[in-house]
Amino acid sequence: MRSVDELWQVRAACRGPQAAAFFPPSHAERKEDKVARESRAKGICGQCRVRQQCLDYALRIREPHGIWGGLNEVERKALLDDVSGQLASVSSVGRHGPCPMPPT
Repeated sequence: MRSVDELWQVRAACRGPQAAAFFPPSHAERKEDKVARESRAKGICGQCRVRQQCLDYALRIREPHGIWGGLNEVERKALLDDVSGQLASVSSVGRHGPCPMPPT
């Protein structure tokens, strides 16, 4: 049984025979094949009404594989790294005295 937080999955556009485009094959994949497969998957994501829930879920669980919410694993990691960097920057505000005032 799915939790309420995962009910969005039954409405996802990726369900069905096209689901294979969202994950790499079990064998080595040539770069151009990967680009084409990911492009097909991202096109499906672009039409999906639960895309944001999908991306939020993948980011929350740190999903290491596949296309989720229109992003591949490298793109999701970059997004998480960027957010982590911004949070670290915000948490350091005020540690070195007040912010300088802009010139008038």
